[in-house]
Amino acid sequence: MSYEKVYAMHFSKIYPLLIAKAEKKGRTKEEADQIICWLTGYQPVEIEHALQQPVTYGDFRNAPSPNPNRTKIKGTICGVRVETIEEPLMQEIRYLDKLIDELAKGKTMDKILRT
Repeated sequence: MSYEKVYAMHFSKIYPLLIAKAEKKGRTKEEADQIICWLTGYQPVEIEHALQQPVTYGDFRNAPSPNPNRTKIKGTICGVRVETIEEPLMQEIRYLDKLIDELAKGKTMDKILRT
């Protein structure tokens, strides 16, 4: 799949999958939202608004306040080390995937949010 296909994916289609992954392991939607807010600077109400609009992953280029600590996110997702991804937006998307994976694996929020 090319990057452009990923960037064209609607957030409203991906978001329920992220939530389901967290909830399947006993975590909550609120925790997943906290991760999204921490990573992007969006507020919960803005996430809900994005779900009602045709917002794509590509639109996340315009995140209001990407967290500077996001560069501390290390490890693999889908067999690729997130810290070595060269395409900036794809790296941001993979950061989110990695954090949701950590949530589903039972890590505490303070470790997930690199505090």
